[in-house]
Amino acid sequence: MILTPASSRIYTTNTQQNAGEAKVTPIKPRPSLATRVFWTCRGTWKRAGVNTLRCLVGCTIGDFSALWTLQTHAPELGMSTIMALSMTSGLTTSIALETALLHRGKDKLSTSMAFKTAMGMSFISMLAMELAENAVDYHLTGGVVALQDPRFWTAAVVSIAAGYLVPLPWNYYRLRRWGKACH
Repeated sequence: MILTPASSRIYTTNTQQNAGEAKVTPIKPRPSLATRVFWTCRGTWKRAGVNTLRCLVGCTIGDFSALWTLQTHAPELGMSTIMALSMTSGLTTSIALETALLHRGKDKLSTSMAFKTAMGMSFISMLAMELAENAVDYHLTGGVVALQDPRFWTAAVVSIAAGYLVPLPWNYYRLRRWGKACH
């Protein structure tokens, strides 16, 4: 690969088999993060959306289940402890789900590689998702799970939507910039 300072273009050198001579062909540079072109790839948005949704399912199941269980059976822990444990549960459930999908799905990764991939490529996304869900939930309901209250379910939908939207640009960025995803 050759970088020419005069043109700031990247070229690759290919050797032709017949003539034995080098042929220089330009490599199309990746679009910059600051350009509109970078953020308008429909296929990448679709894949990032699927990845984010899978993560959301795991995070939401673990988070809301732990939130309800701890409020029901250990309310003396206090809301901040319950929310922290619920977030930990959501992260754990999401990692477990993603590991299973990578191991048993079309990727067929070994369990250890699936776990490393789930942790390495989506932990920031999961953490942002959990923070968004819990911040919205706490703001709207005080973090109280009231299954019989329609306001709880409305707040749950809003918090899940926030949990989906907050990490989505990060997941798109990782896919578009580095081709990295957890699924």
